[in-house]
Amino acid sequence: MSPPDRPSALPPAALLQAARRLLRPLVRLTMQSGLTFPVLADALRQLFVEVAVNDILTGAKTRTDSRISLLTGVHRKEIRRLRELPADTIEAPDIVTLASQIVARWVGAARYAGIDGRPLALPRSGGGETEPGPSFDELVASVTTDVRPRAVLDDLISHRVVFMDAQDRIALNAGAFLPRPGGEEQLFYFARNLHDHLAAASANIGAAGAPPFLDRSVHYDRLTPAQVDILRAYARDAAMQLLLDINRRAQELTGMTPAATDQGRINVGVYVFDETEPPAAGAV
Repeated sequence: MSPPDRPSALPPAALLQAARRLLRPLVRLTMQSGLTFPVLADALRQLFVEVAVNDILTGAKTRTDSRISLLTGVHRKEIRRLRELPADTIEAPDIVTLASQIVARWVGAARYAGIDGRPLALPRSGGGETEPGPSFDELVASVTTDVRPRAVLDDLISHRVVFMDAQDRIALNAGAFLPRPGGEEQLFYFARNLHDHLAAASANIGAAGAPPFLDRSVHYDRLTPAQVDILRAYARDAAMQLLLDINRRAQELTGMTPAATDQGRINVGVYVFDETEPPAAGAV
C-alpha cells in the first residue's frame, strides 16, 4: 500500500539516488564545520515531521500522530516530542535586509548611475549649490529613515560593501554585496538561494503539465583547463550583466507603483561551477 498523500508516483530508487548526489556537498560542508551525523539526523527527523504537518497533511483532522508516523516513518513517541519544538526562523540578518536594498537601489536606479550605467561614487551629503547631485545620505534616506546614514555607512564599510575613494567619496565595491565568507549573512543567502532553486526544480518534477519554473543550464565536459578558464570568465560577466539588467527593471517597476499589499517575491539566480573530473574508467 502506498503512503498517504503522496503527490506523485516518482520512482523511489531514482529519487533516492538523486537525493544522495545533491546532499553530498551539504554533508561535506557539515562535516568540515563540525556538525556530526546525529545532529543532522535529528534536524532531518524534525524537518520530516514539520513538512508532513505544514505542507502535506493540510487538513487539521488528518494531522494525527499515527498519520504522520505512517507518512514519515518516524516513531509516534518521537513525533510528539518533535511537534513541541519551535519551528526554524527565516528572518534575514539586519545587514542583509538593509544593505541589499541599498545596493539594489545604487546599481539599479538611474539617478545613482553614471553615463556608462555604472554606480556612481557618492559624496556623504549633497543637494546644495556646491554638490547638487545625488549623495549617500539621500540614497540611504530613499531606503530607510529609521537608521542614521552615518551608522549605515559604518556598517557597510565594516562589511566591505563600500569604501572611501581618493576624493573622499563613498564607492561601491566592484562585487557589490559579497557577504563575508562563513558569516551569518552568507549562510542566509546560502539557505535561501539553494532552497529556492531546489523548490523550483522539485515543482517542475511534480508538475502535471508544463514546468512552472525556468530551470536550465549549459554544461560541457572534456574541456582543457584553458577552455574552462575562458568559459568561466565569460559566464561570470554575462551572468552579472543579466542580474544587473533584472535589478534595474525591478527598480523601474517598484518605482512606478505603490507597495503591494500581497507580499509576493521573486528570486532569479545564476551559478557557475567547474571542477577537474577523474579520468573515465578504462581511459588510456
